[in-house]
Amino acid sequence: MKRKFGSVMAATALVLASTLSGCTAQADGNGGSGVDVGGDADWTAVGGGFDETSYSRLDQIGTGNIDKLGLAWSLDLPGEVTLEATPLEVDGTLYFTGSYAKAYAVDAKTGKILWTYDPETWKHDPMAMHFSFGANRGMAYEDGKVFAASLDGRVFALDAKTGKELWVSESIPEGALNISTGAPRVMNGKVIIGNGGADFGARGFVTAFDSNTGKLLWRFYTTPGTDEDNAGKPAMELAAKTWGPDHLKAGGGGGTVWNGMTYDPELNRIYIGVGNAGPYDPDIRDPGSKGDNLFTTSIVALDADTGKYIWHYQENQRDSWDYKSTPNIQMATLTIDGKPRKVLMHAPTNGFFYVLDRQTGKLVNEPGKTTLITWAKGIDMKTGRPVEEPNIRYETGLTKMWPGTIGGHNWQAMSYSPKTGLVYIPQQQIGARFSRKGGSENAFNVMGLMLEPITEKPGDGHGYLVAWDPVAQKEVWRVKHKGLWNGGTLATAGGLVFQGTATGHFKAYDAKSGKELWSFNAGLGIVGAPMSYSVDGKQYVSVLVGYGGTTAAYGHFMDMGYKYGVQPRRLLTFAIGGDKSLPPSPPPDFTVHALDDPALTLNEDDVLAGRALSVQCAACHGVGLQATGTPGPDLRESAIALDLDNFKALLQSGALMSRGMPRFENLTDDQIRQLHAYIRAKAREALGKREKDDTAPSAKL
Repeated sequence: MKRKFGSVMAATALVLASTLSGCTAQADGNGGSGVDVGGDADWTAVGGGFDETSYSRLDQIGTGNIDKLGLAWSLDLPGEVTLEATPLEVDGTLYFTGSYAKAYAVDAKTGKILWTYDPETWKHDPMAMHFSFGANRGMAYEDGKVFAASLDGRVFALDAKTGKELWVSESIPEGALNISTGAPRVMNGKVIIGNGGADFGARGFVTAFDSNTGKLLWRFYTTPGTDEDNAGKPAMELAAKTWGPDHLKAGGGGGTVWNGMTYDPELNRIYIGVGNAGPYDPDIRDPGSKGDNLFTTSIVALDADTGKYIWHYQENQRDSWDYKSTPNIQMATLTIDGKPRKVLMHAPTNGFFYVLDRQTGKLVNEPGKTTLITWAKGIDMKTGRPVEEPNIRYETGLTKMWPGTIGGHNWQAMSYSPKTGLVYIPQQQIGARFSRKGGSENAFNVMGLMLEPITEKPGDGHGYLVAWDPVAQKEVWRVKHKGLWNGGTLATAGGLVFQGTATGHFKAYDAKSGKELWSFNAGLGIVGAPMSYSVDGKQYVSVLVGYGGTTAAYGHFMDMGYKYGVQPRRLLTFAIGGDKSLPPSPPPDFTVHALDDPALTLNEDDVLAGRALSVQCAACHGVGLQATGTPGPDLRESAIALDLDNFKALLQSGALMSRGMPRFENLTDDQIRQLHAYIRAKAREALGKREKDDTAPSAKL
């Protein structure tokens, strides 16, 4: 796949900114989805089954014996950095992906690796490595095959028993800037994948393949193309009416589908959660227009066989804040106004909780506020549109918003228990400041818009586990976490909710009350969601441990004291009576162990120029070089970055590409010298040998 270098470099910055004996399966009752779902003995999909509720119907592990839960086995995963996947389990084998879509098959009883498969993106498409923050969210399973997507968009099918490659297909057209980090879904003989890249204006789409052959069956774009492209395509003609004539000048408009997709076998539909518009600034993205910009920040229902548009519900019209509809979309049957309703439940990043009719896409009840919201008063039930506050698109200059760009709920899976009737949402509270110019060192430039995380309100800077009643549209209980960026949730028929935290603790709560019942120190933060399965009548709970991903873009807001390569990445599996223990992990260390060469004289013009160039490093090494331990090391502590010649050799050679470090052949010797000067200045700042610079350059990065 060919990619343009200039666009790649711009994109790099913007990635900153998608029953067996002993185990009883519980019936869904009123809260069921009304479709065939997983979550019984096996865990066949990222969300447990087609309903994407992340609910296990196993109850061997429950509130009455949770104190006896212990570690059954663990598996170290050397070479991995960020682990965001939720494992699958089918017939006694666990399947999951690592940081760069390396596929693993592991014996579910013992933790023994059965096979691995590495798509080696760094060999196949080196340019794609520039887009990466080292994350992949998992696999799909159907009929003896597993499917995953590499960063460069290749979808691969493997024999589930042997790991043998069955087919590989390209999901991203040549020249497109999109990447893939999400898990595919299967749809009765078809496999569908989305992509990322909206932050730098890439055009969003989803692609469906024949799961047996890899043949491309259909593709649906989420934003319109040229008039010629749109002609005769009703969905694109509809969308085009909501965009101005010049919208393609700044890219494709965004709207990438990089996470939430839910297949409805009853209606034979796929519901896709569409991402933010791109660029964020609507005056740059869609100049001279005030349209809604369909289908960005929407849920769109498509026919699974043909990809034909059925309906949409847009959660944010003319998105201007990196809001997105990409969190998981759940199916359930709820009793509302005395009648059973087949619904979709969704908690997007904008902070509201939506319940939609699956058949029509219309609101079923008035959305509630699950977190602090300052951009809207509420949702108008007649129109389905938000009642927006004035001047929220930075019309009057600097604008503060809650939730910020990472949202009230992001990609970490929420779960739903039909037993309690509650949804369990991993939330965070942090605001954002938007401006078309200026900002502090924590600000970063996204295609002409300066944005910066802020913590000013009570409760800011923390993550929460929130139990939400989707019928009453109100909060039932809330748990406050120390860290901001925590893991997805698992609800079980045993009356439990499991969640991993940024502080490295895997916890179980009473699903009705929120009382903490159990905790295990994993030694490293957890961002992925746990799952549960049964083998030979014994219930297990598994979770991947690998803090990281977007943390680098949020510097000290998400810094939990982890160091690159120090805390092990692992798969942990628990069972009643488990008696294994982990070797002690190095404790959190918030000290920057910066290196310095006192003989080096810094040119201030070089430092300033290097600061602008450092945006290319931010997705891995942190905004302002405030590293969080993953996916890349702290450059202030790096011996390689201490010496200019060694630093230049690494950037130009690509010697560490297999470990996620791209080659920067686009940088001139002068630019490398400037970047080196900025790193050295930041190291001296950390050592107290240089005054801290809190101002941001006004030039566009």
